[in-house]
Amino acid sequence: MAEFMMPLRDLFFWVSEFPTSIAIRESLYVSPYLTVAHVVSMCLFAGLIVMMDLRLLGIGNMRTPFSEVQKRLFPWQMLGMGLSSITGLTLAYSDPMRFYVNIFFWTKMLVMVLAGINAMAFHYITYNSVMTWDTRETTPFGAKLSGALSIVMWAIVIVSGRLIPYNWFQN
Repeated sequence: MAEFMMPLRDLFFWVSEFPTSIAIRESLYVSPYLTVAHVVSMCLFAGLIVMMDLRLLGIGNMRTPFSEVQKRLFPWQMLGMGLSSITGLTLAYSDPMRFYVNIFFWTKMLVMVLAGINAMAFHYITYNSVMTWDTRETTPFGAKLSGALSIVMWAIVIVSGRLIPYNWFQN
């Protein structure tokens, strides 16, 4: 495993030496504002994801067809995801070696990839049949499973992200 991670470590170290990376890392104001912007944008994104997932689970917004909920929330979700991605990447760029050794960072990254796969699977498999179940009181099992997995995975992403500053496992 160490051989696999060595090129990645070299990349992280190389980025940590960029003048802009050092400037952000050493700035008194940029890093805290960036962190706040990341948390706020993540709240926007995750809150809208939960609203859609609760509809899939049959708990919230049941009087509104899922396709309508999706149509209204999706643009705002993408805005939240875009802002969160930009701020998160900038945070990692500002101090890459701190993130490289952090198990919570890697947990967050892995679970975000899994959440993306879950969303793509929902979109390409279950959502294709939305017209058959959109206005019914019951949602198909695949949609409910996708919604439940999404809530769990995004909760793990948020908790892992909040634990990044408190890495108890670092040497």
